[in-house]
Amino acid sequence: MTVETRYQERYEAGDTPWDIGQPDGNLIQTVTTTPVAPGKAVDLGCGTGDNALWLAQHHFQVVGIDASERAIAQATAKAVHAQVRCTFLVGDILTSPVEGAPFRFAFDRGCFHSFETAADRTRLAEKVQGLLGPAGLWLSLIGNADEPRQAPGPPQRTACEIVTAVESSFEILSLVASHFGSNRPHPPRAWACLMRKRRAE
Repeated sequence: MTVETRYQERYEAGDTPWDIGQPDGNLIQTVTTTPVAPGKAVDLGCGTGDNALWLAQHHFQVVGIDASERAIAQATAKAVHAQVRCTFLVGDILTSPVEGAPFRFAFDRGCFHSFETAADRTRLAEKVQGLLGPAGLWLSLIGNADEPRQAPGPPQRTACEIVTAVESSFEILSLVASHFGSNRPHPPRAWACLMRKRRAE
């Protein structure tokens, strides 16, 4: 089963514990304290759009892409209700064209860690590199393998797996242990990885 099929089925079943109904605090902190200047942004695996809407409300021009038609329909409805302008696309993150490139900022919350193989994670990094303009930034929130697991949770990746996948395409500016925004009493641990697109040789 592909990543796209798996997530489509989970949205259809309503099995979406990552959909917390609000933007992730890691995104808010990074954008407001780094800071990340407003501009064109892409939200990879945008789900029902809470992070994309937050970016749009803070003067970014946002394109969100997700494999789930149900998630994109919900994101579109949220944007209409909030009177926020976003573009939402149904597509395969690795292979579908994404309108609006080049972007200044890319964000994903759980997209990177969803890919099981090192080759696919490297393909994702290369795809994001191609979507970004010079010195473009990518913030990826990734399940942290340093957390012992007693209950189901997001896929977990090691710091080494992250670096191996991205280092040929991106310079890592920060890789810090954090927690996902969550409705659970004990939020899952995450890596917050902020990267800058490498200059072309």
